[in-house]
Amino acid sequence: MKRKKILIGITGATGMLFVRSFLEELGKIEVTVHGVCSSSGRQVLEMEQDLTPEELPTVSRWFAEKDFAAPPSSGSSYYDGMVVLPCTMGTLGSIANGLSINLIHRAADVMLKERRTLVLAVRETPLNRTHLQNMLHVHEAGAIICPPMPGYYHRPKNLDEAAQTYSWRLADQLGIDIPKRKRWGEPS
Repeated sequence: MKRKKILIGITGATGMLFVRSFLEELGKIEVTVHGVCSSSGRQVLEMEQDLTPEELPTVSRWFAEKDFAAPPSSGSSYYDGMVVLPCTMGTLGSIANGLSINLIHRAADVMLKERRTLVLAVRETPLNRTHLQNMLHVHEAGAIICPPMPGYYHRPKNLDEAAQTYSWRLADQLGIDIPKRKRWGEPS
């Protein structure tokens, strides 16, 4: 069976706890992960987690946000899926309107045109009409909108456990099964 290969785009919205958790969960399985982090994503990652992208687990290759010659900018460079986590409203707007301002936007555009899985973990509250319209536009183009909303029915004891439940949902959206994850209605 072919090893899955995914791309993670990290933008400057709050919620870096989810990035770390998701990558830790992917580290439990055989999956290749490449990444792109925006400059604002770097700033927020350092503020919230005291980390640089290169210190995050599981990512084997990083691409510069302005490197339009990087493999993710072409449909001929195969990725099974892409997640933008967290996804700023600016990134959502760029993707919704086909603007390739940076490599994250371009890679997301490639995922849509190639009909591959694109998951956007949009992060903002409250939402205005433009945010909602942009979400509808990308949904209609084939993206999955999956805001960082952890489940609480497993009674997480702390933020890390809550983030883990969301990480499992993200993995499901990408067709990735995390071993030993808890599922609704199944014994622990």
